[in-house]
Amino acid sequence: MQIRTTPLLSPTIGTHRELVSFHFGTPGIGTPGIGTPGAGRPASGVSDSDAPAVAQKIYLQAALHADETPAMLTAFLLKRRLAELEAAGALAAEIVLVPVANPVGLNHHVLGQFIGRFDLASGRNFNRGFLPLAPLAERIGEQLGSDPARNLAIVRACVGAALDDTVPRTEFDSLQLALLKRSFDADVVIDLHCSLEAVMHVYTSETAWPAIEPLARYLGAQASLLANDSGGHAFDDAHHLLWSALRRRLPAGKPVPDGALAVTVECRGQRDVTYACAQRDADALIDYLVWRGAIRGEPAPLPPLRAPATPLAGSEQFYAPVSGVLVHRAEVGATIRAGDPLFDIVDPLTDCITTVSSRTDGVFYMRRAIRFVTAGAPLGRVTGVVPVRSGMLLGA
Repeated sequence: MQIRTTPLLSPTIGTHRELVSFHFGTPGIGTPGIGTPGAGRPASGVSDSDAPAVAQKIYLQAALHADETPAMLTAFLLKRRLAELEAAGALAAEIVLVPVANPVGLNHHVLGQFIGRFDLASGRNFNRGFLPLAPLAERIGEQLGSDPARNLAIVRACVGAALDDTVPRTEFDSLQLALLKRSFDADVVIDLHCSLEAVMHVYTSETAWPAIEPLARYLGAQASLLANDSGGHAFDDAHHLLWSALRRRLPAGKPVPDGALAVTVECRGQRDVTYACAQRDADALIDYLVWRGAIRGEPAPLPPLRAPATPLAGSEQFYAPVSGVLVHRAEVGATIRAGDPLFDIVDPLTDCITTVSSRTDGVFYMRRAIRFVTAGAPLGRVTGVVPVRSGMLLGA
């Protein structure tokens, strides 16, 4: 294991923060497009041709929203396990782990309240507005040919050089840039988060889903939300959109493969900080890496998929029509039918009770932790199979 530190831009004199990453295995020991995922069998709906090759590089990070503590505990246990596997000679890929992806946000507290989701200096969401990578590949010009593997390497080299030339203006920018430099050339990008009150769920692209479905199975995800562009240019989209944008722009004679499978894993809710949950999630991630062939061994049998994937655009988002005391009428993870009550909002001055009901059949996969709401406050989400939204599909 190698430990690398990247200094971040100092926002004020006398201050200094750094990004720490842990590197396992040997860079370049796997080759995209070559190999099979151990002895594992593809998941239901995943053909043999979709089964992954030995990954050249796996990138995992935790708590880009710094207040999402369950992800950090999972990364802590995962780091221990990866060190053991490396010592045993079981790694078949380069694996990079960033257990604390946001040292900037870790310092953001207001009157005892943790504010790790937004940068207090600018109001920006730490997981929005990442630098678009596709424009950085415009230098490739006529370098690309008919060999997809060679084209992949050319694009990565070009993007890497462009990132090296990028000069951040703020500490926030330097953090996002440092994360991209660690991850842009990974074959698999796993971004560990959590919600406020939620069941295990994942976000990924429609094109990546066949290869990500086994991860959802191992994790026991109760919802899998798919979108090829979820809006907001979050960390996972930054990687996926690089390759999808290039494929749309380039002629058929210059093929570019999907260079990165990117997924956001929501490790339940903020209060779900237990060794048991974190160990279960770390074990699931290891099982997935064995299935991919990134770790040598016999893949664990694939569990059933707990719920089919649904479009992110089909999830119904609920907002408070009035202010008052919020009373939850349904538990997260519940199967909801259209018309089921989800929330009551109680006005103790007028005795008025306003009920918010679902218009969608699906899984009630996340809700806010607040118990008093202002008018217009977000309340929670239920999955749905019919797209009902467009544009910005992510929350603030």
